[in-house]
Amino acid sequence: MVDAAVVTDIAEGLLAAHLGGGGWSFGFDNARRRAGACDYARRRITVSRYLVAKASEDEVRQVLLHEVAHALAGHAAAHGARWKTAARRIGYTGARLHPGSIADETAPWVGTCPSGHVHYRFRRPTAPLSCGLCGTRFSAATLIEWRPRPAQAHAAPAARALIGSGSSR
Repeated sequence: MVDAAVVTDIAEGLLAAHLGGGGWSFGFDNARRRAGACDYARRRITVSRYLVAKASEDEVRQVLLHEVAHALAGHAAAHGARWKTAARRIGYTGARLHPGSIADETAPWVGTCPSGHVHYRFRRPTAPLSCGLCGTRFSAATLIEWRPRPAQAHAAPAARALIGSGSSR
């Protein structure tokens, strides 16, 4: 877990060093399925409060570098060669996507397939889903059985504390 003030300082330092004078800002968001975002229209980079609540300082720095590389490369670059060049140039060493779960422990729906693979959803599943780990096509044999998680079991105290902290400058 990294303190929100530390993350803000790191982010502002990276923005100044790599996007100085470009009018970019930093903030926290409530994303549970992605680590960070680069909003080109608002010229704003955000990081998930849930990620900050459980990641190391280096992991958060890598997410910030990933998003700064997007800002440098431009929207059209996506995760292509131009983005990769920008990312390497500023010191990004991570993969294209954050490898771990961001906030599965906060998902109110937990599903299990017949083989025991566990799946998480943040909204109630409305259609039958089969396990993508058991096969690439829909199969009734690998249907996921969903159950609601008790409300208090999926609360994330550290992320809740950050959410209420008002620390998005």
